[in-house]
Amino acid sequence: MEEKANGVHQLKLMTTITNKYPTFRDENLKTAYRWLEGRRHDDGAEGLWRIHDSLYDLTDFVERHPGGRDWIQLTKGTDITEMFETHHITTKAENLLPKFRVREATQPRNVRITFKNDGFYRTLKRRVRDKLPELDKSPIQTSNLIIDSLLGAVFAFAFLAVKYNSYLLAVACALCVNWTVISAHNYFHQKNNWRMRLFNLSFLSYREWRISHAMSHHHYANSLLDLEISYLEPFLCWLPNPEIKGVLQRYGSWIYGPIVYAMICLGELIRRVVETIKTGKSSIFADDLIAFAIPTFMYFVDSSSLLNVLKLWTVVIFVASFAFGLIGLNAAHHQPEIYHSGDKIPDEIDFGVYQIATVIERSDVTGSHLFALTHFGDHCLHHMFPTLDHGILPQLYPIFHQTCNEFETVHRQSSWLRHIIAQHRQLARVEPRTYDPRAKFP
Repeated sequence: MEEKANGVHQLKLMTTITNKYPTFRDENLKTAYRWLEGRRHDDGAEGLWRIHDSLYDLTDFVERHPGGRDWIQLTKGTDITEMFETHHITTKAENLLPKFRVREATQPRNVRITFKNDGFYRTLKRRVRDKLPELDKSPIQTSNLIIDSLLGAVFAFAFLAVKYNSYLLAVACALCVNWTVISAHNYFHQKNNWRMRLFNLSFLSYREWRISHAMSHHHYANSLLDLEISYLEPFLCWLPNPEIKGVLQRYGSWIYGPIVYAMICLGELIRRVVETIKTGKSSIFADDLIAFAIPTFMYFVDSSSLLNVLKLWTVVIFVASFAFGLIGLNAAHHQPEIYHSGDKIPDEIDFGVYQIATVIERSDVTGSHLFALTHFGDHCLHHMFPTLDHGILPQLYPIFHQTCNEFETVHRQSSWLRHIIAQHRQLARVEPRTYDPRAKFP
């Protein structure tokens, strides 16, 4: 949005994408379900489902939702605009909406991200919609083959690690667990399927991550609404806020960061156990037992030494967690040139432009199906169209770059090494910056 000052058009800027500071954000125990409860306080959905400025009653549609009931059931009382836009590329869902409409919302949207018909995102989505029938769908089967092969490698290396009492082979097993879990992330964005449950192999939970990642991080990356930012505070603080970032958080995190990486998986289990005890409502489900499939298999291979199995499994869990953190936290989002809440961006920013503002692509995995699937590659397009399999995203780059050129927005890339170095610079940064969508990446 531009304003006129002394006859000159000036871009109006903002430092946060929300009108309200998120309810419950600063509680000591941050959980996915508490985040949803905060949204119910802030979104002006009035106990219904909000999409743009209208309220809908989707109660009768919960069981019929093609993607699974959880997406609808969990979000009652919240604004689901971003999720509705990104999860429905065709017009089928949009055409169904009028029959569920109740009335106009009485409050303006809390999130200042826009979806104008002539804006970047909807222009790109129309082009993707037109392109979908022409896409080669065979890479979807390749994705399935990759994750199935990785799962097989997990148990093959687990067998060998126990058979030869080898910590080196346990590390190999851990790396395969990590890559399997990251690949499973491709599937929990989609309608319910068995591969999404492989995300639970290392004590992570696809149920929790459908909220913290798919509903929170994907739409509001690097903002106050991003649970993947707030979960790791005060240990890792990426937002440029000098009031919460002391010297220890800014520079000590360079040293203890790897310890945080190694604790991500076990830490999530501990957090969910504490949440269950504190709230009296279980955050542990039957499919969480999937995490015990590996040690159980190890024990069947060699039941003579339970202690030895536990030692090898401990190596698997902590190394897998470290690798997950190293890849995930250096995947796309934390360089000083990327927007973080506190920096300045154009007011009422288009959703697609916002995603570009919060991402610098990993250039070293682009173009490889295997590396993209196992290293959170094709990150920007995945944020915009999360339900599309990673394997077919590369076919969208021509129209994506065409749209970037038309809207004078730069899709940026850098190497993984630069991401790692810049992520530590971002941890130390407290000075706000101004994001210019047209600026070339240095």
